[in-house]
Amino acid sequence: MSKNKFLKGAAILGIAGILVKVMGMFFRVPLTRWLGAAGIADYSSVYPVYTLFLIISTAGIPVAISRMVSERIAVKNYAGAHKVFQTSVWLLGAVGLVSFAVVYFGAEFLETVVLNNEGSRLSLEAIAPALFIVPVMSAYRGYFQGRQNMNPTAVSQFFEQLARVGIGLALAYFLLDSGASAACAGATFGATAGAGAGLFVVVIIYIINLKVIKSNIARNKSHSELESTGEIVKKILIIAVPITIGAAILPLVNFIDSAMVMRRLMETGWTEAQAESLWGRLGGYCSSLIGMPQVFIQAIAMSLVPAISAGFKVKNYGEVRENMQFAMRAAMIVGFPCAAGMFALAEPILKLLYLTETNGAEVAAAAPTLMIMTLSIIFMSTLQTLTGALQGIGKQMIPVKNLAIGAVAKVVVTYVFVGLKAVNINGAPIGTIVCYIIASVLNIRDVKKYTGTSFNFGMTFGKPFAASAVMGVVVFASYKMLFFIMKSNTIATLLSVCIGVAVYGVLILMTRAITKDEIRRLPKGDKLVRILDRFVK
Repeated sequence: MSKNKFLKGAAILGIAGILVKVMGMFFRVPLTRWLGAAGIADYSSVYPVYTLFLIISTAGIPVAISRMVSERIAVKNYAGAHKVFQTSVWLLGAVGLVSFAVVYFGAEFLETVVLNNEGSRLSLEAIAPALFIVPVMSAYRGYFQGRQNMNPTAVSQFFEQLARVGIGLALAYFLLDSGASAACAGATFGATAGAGAGLFVVVIIYIINLKVIKSNIARNKSHSELESTGEIVKKILIIAVPITIGAAILPLVNFIDSAMVMRRLMETGWTEAQAESLWGRLGGYCSSLIGMPQVFIQAIAMSLVPAISAGFKVKNYGEVRENMQFAMRAAMIVGFPCAAGMFALAEPILKLLYLTETNGAEVAAAAPTLMIMTLSIIFMSTLQTLTGALQGIGKQMIPVKNLAIGAVAKVVVTYVFVGLKAVNINGAPIGTIVCYIIASVLNIRDVKKYTGTSFNFGMTFGKPFAASAVMGVVVFASYKMLFFIMKSNTIATLLSVCIGVAVYGVLILMTRAITKDEIRRLPKGDKLVRILDRFVK
């Protein structure tokens, strides 16, 4: 049953994540055209501040809520689970209120001293209320995730992004005549409006479920064990603080990258303009593409924490190991084809998304960097999944230490390789890959040490790799043939992606990397199996 919930939860969150990403693209493209390069730079400048405060308030506490709720529900302590939720609403509300106050009332200081970007004050004030709303919304989402019900999170994410895109774009458009600062503020207020919509939706879902929640509490009074509010806050912080520190490591390393890479390039003979162009290749063209597969892996990790926590609480170690093994297999089934497909179509994808009349050479030059970065998808998938597994069994500090070791190695490797003129900017993604490999290997060691879980190499890694490699060759050949016939990069790329999905789907079933029984456990799984039966027996 737990595996069934885990599969459905991961699938629901993954689908919602893709919809959110697609809507985000519809937001960014027109906004860039309206504001221009300088305007979008002003818009983007406030997001590091926003992201920093969100990491502090929402990186660890919702995971702690999810885990603590699932542990109490596993032993039918529904009253205790609900008190964890109620306490977390007040805790996150307080943290969010402080974050809001700092950004809203300190907007002028942040504009002039921290960001050194005149015109960003209005945007900071517009986005500040979201810093209060999002943490409160995260408490509701964490409660439902702890109940292994991912629907409220997925539905609220959809409406959150819908409101963000719709209201943000509308305000930006109507405020264009008032100047770039006002238009940017309108766009950033979309985040506040979206957060409000997401909170409204998840609260409505909670109210709809309140009768069942109260019924469970009343029916299982004999299992009720209510801790004091102080005890709950202490336990939340014990879980959340290490996770928050871990979430801050990679942004910190990326900040170090931005400070180090440009300087290192110029030390090895590149001019400032050339160094800026090389850095733009990495950040402007490639980084956002690598983040797309992460949506699915985050969904797997998010579903894994409560599933493992529940099994671990009742000492069902067989179920814990089974969920860990399947989560890793699912991560590889998703990670390998994303990496292979993006590697095979690196230049066509970049041209599809970014090519204009003036930047053809720049886009083509970014392709080798993207090809290197695709390798990080596989190890990022491993790292995130194992981090979720270790968090689920109460070892949240271990992945933080392992990632910190990997991050130190990344800084060293990046410094050395960026300094090699033949490698230049590609040294940064090479450093990232090394970081993920080291942290993943250490996590695998620790998962085996604390749970006894071992992974079948052929089933977990071998079959998805083989199917992905064949798919990558087919996709590359299909693109070449289709482009030769149609002379259209857009059509050839999109059709090749569709061919790749179909080929990989058939290969993954033929190799039994995933079984039809496992597909049946997905949302609408029976219908999917009936369709597949027409093609694969």
